Amino acid sequence: MADHSASDVEKEAVTHTRPQGDVSRVEAPVTLKAYMMCVFAAFGGIFFGYDSGYISGVMGMKYFIETIEGPGATFLPSKEKSLITSILSAGTFFGALMGGDLADWVGRRPTIIFGCLVFIVGVVLQTASAGLGLIVAGRLVAGFGVGFVSAIIILYMSEIAPRKVRGALVSGYQFCICIGLLLASCVDYGTQDRTDSGSYRIPIGLQMAWALILATGIFLLPESPRFFVRKGQLDKAAVVLSRLRDQPLESDYVKDELAEIVANHEFEMQVVPHGNYFQQWANCFRGSIWQGGSYLRRTVLGTSMQMMQQWTGCNFIFYFGTTFFQQLGTIDDPFLMSLVTTLVNVCSTPISFYTMEKLGRRTLLIWGAFGMLLCEFIVAIVGTCKPDDTNAIKAMLAFICIYIFFFATTWGPGAWVVIGEVFPLPIRAKGVALSTASNWLWNCIIAVITPYMVDEDKGNLGPKVFYIWGGLCTCCFVYAYLLVPETKGLTLEQVDQMLSESTPRTSAKWKPHTTYAAEMGMTDKTVAGHAEDRSESE
Repeated sequence: MADHSASDVEKEAVTHTRPQGDVSRVEAPVTLKAYMMCVFAAFGGIFFGYDSGYISGVMGMKYFIETIEGPGATFLPSKEKSLITSILSAGTFFGALMGGDLADWVGRRPTIIFGCLVFIVGVVLQTASAGLGLIVAGRLVAGFGVGFVSAIIILYMSEIAPRKVRGALVSGYQFCICIGLLLASCVDYGTQDRTDSGSYRIPIGLQMAWALILATGIFLLPESPRFFVRKGQLDKAAVVLSRLRDQPLESDYVKDELAEIVANHEFEMQVVPHGNYFQQWANCFRGSIWQGGSYLRRTVLGTSMQMMQQWTGCNFIFYFGTTFFQQLGTIDDPFLMSLVTTLVNVCSTPISFYTMEKLGRRTLLIWGAFGMLLCEFIVAIVGTCKPDDTNAIKAMLAFICIYIFFFATTWGPGAWVVIGEVFPLPIRAKGVALSTASNWLWNCIIAVITPYMVDEDKGNLGPKVFYIWGGLCTCCFVYAYLLVPETKGLTLEQVDQMLSESTPRTSAKWKPHTTYAAEMGMTDKTVAGHAEDRSESE
């Protein structure tokens, strides 16, 4: 087996001739119960999406503008739009990193619940605000909560979802983000004409309901079995796995899957020792960038994947769509247009539930980037050549909707699916946390600079900004072709093998041919002994 981390020396220390394992017995058949657990976990995307979406409409509301700028003001200056929008992403960046530690210390479920509580505190501050200071402080605090949840909910879903439908179920998280964006647009549309503080306080305050629902539901769901394996608590891992797969505790399916998870973890722990707190973070950057299975390569893949998702320009529409449509000057109802684009996002995303497993992650990301770059360049060219032509503006809006369709069916869910699959158990929580933090870092950067690029008193690019997004989507196309592996239909442990034994361009042809349990000489009778020995050594 190829190296999982840094050197040939480490490889030779732990590898040996592979016995052939039964790769068909590493996971039980998919049940309705497994579907329902993951579907509810995906609910976390609703308040993430809602929190990202409501601010676009609120910043265009007359009462809110006057609350921030004073009576008679008609728009928010670029610096204040940039601050209000980006401060949430700044909080989520640090929240995601902290969430990786908490998820390894106390578990995936408690971290998500804690994130919901932090988020509620931030929402309370925003709802009570009557000026810029408290709205900014509230969005910063809420950002920490969103960071906890956005990182760990993907980790949790990836670890409990059956392999055959993992891509579809994790895509459900992106769908819930879209639902949240749609709900935010609907609420903004309904309160935009209010002449009191309810115009912005109602959209803000409703977020508490989503957090309470998620926290309550997650409390009732089981912990990830892979967390218990990481802690050496195999009795708890077996009970949880039995519940997740809807199989008796003594089922061979439960025993075989548990043995595979434990064996994979044991293998990784031999390659890269656990170490202290700082060594655990340092492990994320261990190995060579040129080795497909190295920890560094996986960390770079996860963080760059989320960076590329932000480079598609999706949040330009979701964060600044209302004010951008207002600037075009030919749209009668910018709030309604924002609602339409969000509705396209919602209606398109469910397509990925099927295509993510049928066509695969790699194929979708390649062709999704190609479709988006075409649409964005068309929007830029039309907006540059005929900026005041009503029919040309309609064509622009149509291609913006097509662009959103491509994003919603490919890069929107695809990036989240891939980062949940590519990390091995010893660094999975921290790897997903780093990847999610990358998403929010670039989210923050784009939120800061975009008003300065497009506002009339600054860069005044208008539709020309789509030249930038189109150019970045071209980078996404090349990136997906060269660097994104195919992970569909594999368990997380098989993904680990595939990354070490193939390249991104040959990964779709890779087939599992052994199990970690066979390689490590483990059965359900020897698993407990291995875990006990490891716990004592740690």
